[in-house]
Amino acid sequence: MRDPWVSVGGFVWMLTLLGARVTLCRETSDDFVTEVKHECHILNGTERVRFVERYSYNQQQFVHFDSDTGVFQADSPFGVPTAEYWNSQKEFLEQKRAEVDTFCRFNYGIYEDFMQRRRVKPKVKVSRSNNEDPNKPHMLICNVIGFYPYAITVHWYKNGQKDPGVLSSELMQNGDWTGQVMVMLETSINPGDTFVCEVLHVSLDEPLRRNWDSEESESAKSKKLTGIIGLVLGGLFLTVGGVMYWKNKKGRPQFHLQPEGVNFMG
Repeated sequence: MRDPWVSVGGFVWMLTLLGARVTLCRETSDDFVTEVKHECHILNGTERVRFVERYSYNQQQFVHFDSDTGVFQADSPFGVPTAEYWNSQKEFLEQKRAEVDTFCRFNYGIYEDFMQRRRVKPKVKVSRSNNEDPNKPHMLICNVIGFYPYAITVHWYKNGQKDPGVLSSELMQNGDWTGQVMVMLETSINPGDTFVCEVLHVSLDEPLRRNWDSEESESAKSKKLTGIIGLVLGGLFLTVGGVMYWKNKKGRPQFHLQPEGVNFMG
């Protein structure tokens, strides 16, 4: 289920800081890692701000603080004593509640102009997954990568008609402030069918469309393979012919024509 803070038309910003990672040396080769994440969920400017702090041990979250509740909550039995102790520390608890302003709103004011003006156009690649079972439908994949802001709309069209039967991956955020998403169309493919992936994004002046045609796709692969084979064979024949030519030339007797009237014997 999607976070209710992530909504169409809403401006969502998440700032995540990774805490120090501590590795304890023991007889086993496993690493024991403690991770702390600080998140700011900001909707419509700073109209609604939510601060979340998550504590994990070996990739398992055991306790977190949520400014909506104003207290620490245990996520596993391991985190119960920690949550109880931190909730008993009134000064520490008030500090965490104040981080909605001191951490989230403060950092938002620094990065607001950059985030609102930044535009990165998406790149789109369409392909078909391999399906060895002829009784199963084919899967066409529209991979959209490298875009910002994260709000994006992707449609598949079959023979000019929008196809609602699509599957979509969750939005994945890259480490460079861009996102990627994969939208899949499960469908039958007949000769002459055409498929188009259409992408709508605020960075684009008009919708970005990428075609996938079954006949063109197969013929393009065949032509490419034929061209590669022809190039290899051509190069091989040229090399063999050149070697034979030079061998024959070296084995022949050499004759030199002399001008009339010239006698080298005196």
